[in-house]
Amino acid sequence: MRSRRLFIVMALALLSGLAAAWLALNYLRQPESPIRTVETSETEVVVAARDLSLGTVLTAEDVKLVGWPGGLVPEGYSSSVEEVLGRGVITNVVLNEPLISSKIAVKEAGGGLPIVIPEGMRGISVRVDDVISIAGFVVPGTRVDVLVTLDAGGQSDNPITKLILQNMAVLTSGQVIEQGTDGEPIQVTVITLLATPEDAETLVLAATRGRIQLALRNTLDIDSVTTEGVRLNSLVPTQRRVVRSSAPRRATPPPSTPQRQIEVWRGNQVETETLDEGGSR
Repeated sequence: MRSRRLFIVMALALLSGLAAAWLALNYLRQPESPIRTVETSETEVVVAARDLSLGTVLTAEDVKLVGWPGGLVPEGYSSSVEEVLGRGVITNVVLNEPLISSKIAVKEAGGGLPIVIPEGMRGISVRVDDVISIAGFVVPGTRVDVLVTLDAGGQSDNPITKLILQNMAVLTSGQVIEQGTDGEPIQVTVITLLATPEDAETLVLAATRGRIQLALRNTLDIDSVTTEGVRLNSLVPTQRRVVRSSAPRRATPPPSTPQRQIEVWRGNQVETETLDEGGSR
């Protein structure tokens, strides 16, 4: 009985092995399926061939064509160099950056600063020195506040400094040569700010009647503040002056002792005597 069971187990194992071998042999005899290759199409996109500054009019040396995955092309891209030649750059562009429609002006607009100024805004230039321009840190793309100091031509005893304009965008910053009062050429810094027409009026009046100063601010900080301004007397409080007379001071006489008079009769004669506060003569 025991040997019969052993024979059955061995037979089943043999059949299982033969079945596994047959399946493996059939699998290996099947022809190999070719590996599929996914073909991705590329689109030619116009990109910057070098770093381009704001206002640059594009030439053939400024651009180039590169292959771009067809499904990942940026919106507003240009596919031929002829589409962008002669158009001005309205924002700074770095090397290999796609020249999409939002970064370049229409061909009729030309180049330079005017194409950068949005509709309804103005570009107003102010002449400043290196200190007022914050030692070269005021560059295109930064934002500044404008302060003015008014002292009525030096005739006011209490000048004031006031914050008049806030969060103004800087369009350009550069050096120009002007003729000084003595006829000699001098180098001055001119900064162009983006302003509304009302702000442009305020800035021109401030630059004409006082001295302006720029305060550099964080470009992410767009909150406005309200200030009362600062006057000179708040920095140096006025002290009361004590006037001393040069005439010699006189000694103060001692207070007089109150006195009173009485009449004294001696026989037929009357005499008047003076007594002090204590009653002594």
